[in-house]
Amino acid sequence: MALHFELVTPAKQVRSEEVHMVVVPGSEGEFGVLEGHAPFMSTIRDGAVQVFKTAGGEPELITVKGGFAEVGENGITVLAEHVEA
Repeated sequence: MALHFELVTPAKQVRSEEVHMVVVPGSEGEFGVLEGHAPFMSTIRDGAVQVFKTAGGEPELITVKGGFAEVGENGITVLAEHVEA
């Protein structure tokens, strides 16, 4: 079982992969998403998206600036204004 994660900017698709969990810096606080999470949408603040490829693994940090996160039946999509490489 895996969560589909997409990270996109206005210019390009940065990531599209299957992961275990994603933690997003929401404007109301951080939130974690696993497969089967209830659908919702949130604005995001500047910070790091944490991508856990496996359960218990170390997260990969991706710095984002502004945007939205949408959780749906197909997984999570982070629409960031800017992603730092």
